[in-house]
Amino acid sequence: MNKIIIKEVRSKKELSDFIKYPLRLYRDNPYYVPPIIEGEKSTWNRKKNPAFYYSDFRLFLALRDQKIVGRVAAILNRKEAEELGVKKVRFGWFDFIDDLEVSKALIESVITYAGENAIDRIEGPMGITNLDKAGMLTLGFDQLATMVGLYNFPYYVEHMERMGFEEEKKWVEYKIKFPEKLPEKVLKFNDVILKKYGLNLIKFRRKKDILSYVSPIFKLLDVTYRELSTYTPITKEQIHAYKKKYFGFVDKEYIVCIENKVQELVAFAITMPSYSRALQKSGGKIFPFGWLHFLRARKINDTANFYLIGVHPDYQKKGITSIIFKEIYKVFKKKGIKFLETNPELEENKEIQLLWQQYDATLHKKRATYSLDIKKEKMA
Repeated sequence: MNKIIIKEVRSKKELSDFIKYPLRLYRDNPYYVPPIIEGEKSTWNRKKNPAFYYSDFRLFLALRDQKIVGRVAAILNRKEAEELGVKKVRFGWFDFIDDLEVSKALIESVITYAGENAIDRIEGPMGITNLDKAGMLTLGFDQLATMVGLYNFPYYVEHMERMGFEEEKKWVEYKIKFPEKLPEKVLKFNDVILKKYGLNLIKFRRKKDILSYVSPIFKLLDVTYRELSTYTPITKEQIHAYKKKYFGFVDKEYIVCIENKVQELVAFAITMPSYSRALQKSGGKIFPFGWLHFLRARKINDTANFYLIGVHPDYQKKGITSIIFKEIYKVFKKKGIKFLETNPELEENKEIQLLWQQYDATLHKKRATYSLDIKKEKMA
C-alpha cells in the first residue's frame, strides 16, 4: 500500500476539498448531517471570522495515491492561553478513513504544529472558539446528527485510544418526548415564580425586534458559563459574526427571553425546528434550491433542537428553567413539535440537566474531547 502524504491547504481548490471531504466520506451514512458549506468557507476566511484576531490555524489533507483519505485542522487560540493560562493546540475538522496510518499521520501534523509553537499538549476535536462544534461522538452513532453537533463513525474512538489519547471533557445530549399536557401544579408554580421575582416574558412581534437582544443574550451567555472549564468571553466582533451567521435561521416564536423589574435580561433560550433533514437533502447548500428544504423544515416538523440557554447566576435554582420549558411547550404544541433534542451540554453542567430529568428524557448521545501530552509521549 502506498505511503500517506500530508499536504497543507494553501489554495481555494484545496480549501474546497478540505470542506467537502466529509460529504464523500459519509455519502451513504443516514445519520451524518453536512454543515452549511458557505458557513464553512467563512470560518476559514481570516477577513470574515473575527476569531482570527487572536487565533491562528493550519489545515492539512491526507492523501494516498492522490486521493484524499483524511483531513485535520490545527488551531492555536491565543486568548485561551492569555486569559486562562491554558497552553494547548486544538485540533478539529478531524475526519479519516478507517486506517490507523492515516489518523496517525494527521495527528503527527498537529503535533508538529504544536512543537513549532512550543506547546506540549493537543486536544480535540474542538473548534476555534467555545461556540464552535466540539466533542467526538462516543454514543449515539445510530442517531441523526444535529446542526450544531459533530458526527463521526465509531472507529474514530478506537483510533484515539490506540494513539494514546485520553478523554478530557465530556458532553451529554438528551432527546425529550413532550407530554400531551403539562401538570397543573407546574403551571401554577410558574405563575408564582414570575410574580415573586417580578419577571416579565418578552414577546417578539417582528423578527427584527430580536436583533436588539442579540448583544444582551451573548452578554448573559458569558455570565452564565464563565465558571465552566475553558470558557472564554465572547468579543463584540464575534457577536456580530454569529448574529450574521445564525440569526437568519431563528424564528421569533422559538426564542424565550425573560427580564427582571429593571428590564435586565436574566434568562433566555433559543430553539429551532430541526434542520438536519434539510441539510442532508441540500448537501449543505442553501442556494440555489436548498432554501426550499429549509423553508419546508421550518413549517412542517415534529422535532426541534435546543441551541442555547442562559440563566443569570442570581436567578439559577429559582425555577426559571421551568418557566422557559413551559413557554417552549406552548410554542411546540402550536407548531406540532413532539420531540426536543438538547445541544451538547458539558457533563459538569448539572443545573440544566436537572430540567430535563423532570420530563420524558432519554440520554441518547455522548461525546468527548481527547487530549495527548506530547512530552509524555516522547518520553515513552
